[in-house]
Amino acid sequence: MGKKRIIQKSQEELVKEEKQIEESLSRGIGGIPVIGKSREGKIYISSSYNNTIITLTDLKGGVLNWTSAGRIGFKGAKKATPYAASRVAEAIAQIAKKLGITRVAILVKGVGSGRDSAIRSLATHGLDITSIKDITPIPHNGCRPPKVRRV
Repeated sequence: MGKKRIIQKSQEELVKEEKQIEESLSRGIGGIPVIGKSREGKIYISSSYNNTIITLTDLKGGVLNWTSAGRIGFKGAKKATPYAASRVAEAIAQIAKKLGITRVAILVKGVGSGRDSAIRSLATHGLDITSIKDITPIPHNGCRPPKVRRV
């Protein structure tokens, strides 16, 4: 393999990029409404027995970013732990701050052990939580039972 080249940008190019980012933040990014100086979004926490996946969306439900315990680097049974869920929530909180989102509504789905620790981690990392809602699907009457066995 050859040498790796690092692209170096001049000071003028860096200033132009910063101006573009500031302009896009002032207008609102893809459906993120600006309320005063805070932007709103939704965070979906999907916690299963095997993994924890957290998705950051705008108010309409368009995905802005997502991350999971497996994506961060946890493998096997460690992905389903509360520690892994708190690390995933920490990562998504940093992404939300970069996008300027400060107020979030949390929607939790699933039965895994990472639900509570993910919510606590989001709260400790400076996000203003407006609501927490459980959207775990619950069967009303369940599946049809099998036919009676005839011997």
